[in-house]
Amino acid sequence: MDTLTPSRFEVIADDVIVERDVMVTMRDGVRLATDVYLPAKDGKAIDSRLPAIMERTPYGKTERSRSEIEVGMATPMKREEVALYFVRAGYAVIYQDCRGRYNSEGEFSKYISEAADGYDTAGWLVEQPWSNGKFGTMGLSYAAHTQAALACLNPSGLACMVMDSGGFSNAYQCGIRQGGAFELKQATWAYNQAIGEGNELARAAIEAEDIHAWFSAMPWSEGVSPVRWMPEYEDYLLEQWRNGTFDESWRRVGLYMEGFYETFPEIPIVLMSSWYDAYVKSTLDNYRGLSGKDSRPLQLIMGPWLHGNRNSTFAGDTSFGPAAPLGGNVTESWLSFRRDWFDRWMKSKENQVAAAPVVRLFVMGGGSGKRNAEGRLDHGGYWIEASDWPLPETEFKSYYIHENGSLSTDMPQTGAAPFAYDFDPKNPVPTIGGSLTSGQPIFEGGGFDQREGERFFGSRHPGLPLAARADVLSFETAPLEDEIAVVGPIVVELHVSSDAPDTDFTAKLIDVYPPSKDYPTGYALNITDGVIRCRYRNSWEKPEPIAAGEVFKVLIEPFATANHFAKGHRIRLDISSSNFPKYDVNPNSFAPEGRGRTTRIARNSVFCDAARPSSIRLPIVSRAALKPLAK
Repeated sequence: MDTLTPSRFEVIADDVIVERDVMVTMRDGVRLATDVYLPAKDGKAIDSRLPAIMERTPYGKTERSRSEIEVGMATPMKREEVALYFVRAGYAVIYQDCRGRYNSEGEFSKYISEAADGYDTAGWLVEQPWSNGKFGTMGLSYAAHTQAALACLNPSGLACMVMDSGGFSNAYQCGIRQGGAFELKQATWAYNQAIGEGNELARAAIEAEDIHAWFSAMPWSEGVSPVRWMPEYEDYLLEQWRNGTFDESWRRVGLYMEGFYETFPEIPIVLMSSWYDAYVKSTLDNYRGLSGKDSRPLQLIMGPWLHGNRNSTFAGDTSFGPAAPLGGNVTESWLSFRRDWFDRWMKSKENQVAAAPVVRLFVMGGGSGKRNAEGRLDHGGYWIEASDWPLPETEFKSYYIHENGSLSTDMPQTGAAPFAYDFDPKNPVPTIGGSLTSGQPIFEGGGFDQREGERFFGSRHPGLPLAARADVLSFETAPLEDEIAVVGPIVVELHVSSDAPDTDFTAKLIDVYPPSKDYPTGYALNITDGVIRCRYRNSWEKPEPIAAGEVFKVLIEPFATANHFAKGHRIRLDISSSNFPKYDVNPNSFAPEGRGRTTRIARNSVFCDAARPSSIRLPIVSRAALKPLAK
């Protein structure tokens, strides 16, 4: 096993030293570059055994982490600065480059090497002379995926975890695919990361590609993509894109934490995400799947932010106000939060951690509705605490679509005619915000008025609301006579038909503001959305074409949310068959996933009669039952 050589220590402060690029050997002989930070005195290592904190990242162990930013900071901290903080609190700190990234050896294959590599690194860690045999893990996004992957193998010494906005519960249903469709953030991620990883010629070639033009020429194929200059990136991207059936490849460790809930380490875990993040479902599914054991204390935190932007006050064009940041509202700082967590579970220190609420959520909404100084909608919001998720006081209520375009709790009438529209894959509905990450420069997440514009990829009619499209069905409640808090999981149940052998249906929940001085036509704020690919309507494992004349039921599960619909607002449900480029476009042909070169227009119908009702089931919690978060 590799051990530290004192002569290789670098002094970064009188009380902290680091050994860089310790090459830790994996079971297959590949060596991963690892930086080890330790306490020192007068620039010399202190001979002591310590608990350790480990983060494994594909983004460069010496690079700034964009998420390591506190309220008031203009620039994120370097990982070295974060390490200094924790070393001075009495920990060894370990940062490691994932396989095939930066200074580590081997070939990068996204996600699938992280379990074994993390396990092997943990085995090395606990044997080091500076280790007391305990370690905790931390990290955002991919560094949360690496945590989940290694923990599924139950490594010796793992004492606690802080999983921020990641950790696949089931990558087939959140993170790579969703409802059978492919999440195209994987394509933009591959493009952006390949630019930084190739040799000089490959980087120049990828930078010379017009990524916007490439998104108009899908699906991609071998040697016909903007990432063809980095074949390993193209290989895994096409594999994800084309593997639409839920087979054993999706049940691999690192992609499928659900399959390991029963044997997952019984250790304390923080699970954190945000309503406009791409990992809402993973975070909440992991909470439910791991909860129920006193030996595994859990804490769940859900904010209103974009992916990893825990100290931001806005997402997209929507502001949540000064109450939104984690720092100063939920905890003093993200650094101090993690230190308290590690102190409690690795040093047995008595602090406020054990007494903290199990669930802390930000409920969006309730703001003034005006345009703020930054030009964003003041949607507002507030933090609540609860004993569990979903909230025990939740009442699930179905809102049905009606022939006249209304949305209400009344059952639809007998004989109501269905809605029919033509879905043309060559003219998909453009994505305007949502629960997204890693989409630049093609798309971005967050809350936006659902109106086409030049900044939204695929917009053909800038200025027109999406509801004006013939392939978007919009259903609204009457103006609310009282406020309604929607907090929890959401299900859309549609009775549908199509004349195509395959097609998609999408659903979007919208908070509709009434007209105002700042927004004369109102503001249709997207809250959450989802999709279902109809070939998987009966089974994720066995895709089936749609039979001619078949009327069938589909379930769409938009991400859960927490939104305060104010008095006078309307609740709106939009139904369509595309949301591009968030998801890949269904060619309506039943061609193998990611290979459909020909398209056809599908005549899709949504039913709204008493025998075939279509609805959205909303989780309603009374305002009185929402307990404000104690400061």
